[in-house]
Amino acid sequence: MKFRPCIDLHNGKVKQIVGSTLRDENPGSLRTNFTSELSASHYARMYKHDGLYGGHVIMLGPGNEQAAREAFLAFPGGLQAGGGITPRNARYWLDQGAAAVIVTSYVFQDGRVLAERLQEMMELVGRDRLVVDLSCRKRGDSYYVVTDRWQKFTDTKITPETLNYFSRFCFEFLVHAADVEGRCQGIAEDLVADLGKWTPLPTTYAGGVRDMDDLLLIGELGGNRLDVTVGSSLDIFGGSTMKYRDAVAFNRQQEKT
Repeated sequence: MKFRPCIDLHNGKVKQIVGSTLRDENPGSLRTNFTSELSASHYARMYKHDGLYGGHVIMLGPGNEQAAREAFLAFPGGLQAGGGITPRNARYWLDQGAAAVIVTSYVFQDGRVLAERLQEMMELVGRDRLVVDLSCRKRGDSYYVVTDRWQKFTDTKITPETLNYFSRFCFEFLVHAADVEGRCQGIAEDLVADLGKWTPLPTTYAGGVRDMDDLLLIGELGGNRLDVTVGSSLDIFGGSTMKYRDAVAFNRQQEKT
């Protein structure tokens, strides 16, 4: 288990937002926890210096391309590219220095998985450079994959069978618990436990982490099989409950064990 960093971009700025408030039909509903005065490349250089590989740059809508390019240039091969990834731009982002591309919305249509698009993406970039984002929200007692910046529910439920199916096309999963993303009020414990039991691939969980205790809880519930991304609670993103240096130290300790 390790901590993975993130760079979330909105309108060209590094931001931390409450994930469930990002809606196309009502832009005024967006709740922003933090907007950085520092560039995406600044954070990328910091992650490179601290040896934090496997983080992701997520482009939340248009207007983020230049900032993303600068981040990949600052840390080539260290960060994954996500947000609006399709066959038209996937190779471009790899050429810019992204270690892998993250795909979600492109492989769903009208709430259903398009197997031919999954196959297309895998053949284009290679299974070892493709991450499938299975970010989800809870409906009833189950979690369903959501697309289009977490606004649209699909018919795809997070189950062992679903994870095994998608594992044929990619080398890794990214799973945001969108209902708690950016709220710093605790993780989706049931989702973490299920992912730890079910995932056949390296998987990064994100959503709701408050402090180092939550990091340890993810390790416990997930059987040390999940990595974790932390955003709004970190001091580098304006948070007050978790220090970036403590997360880096956690990784170094994990490397020793």
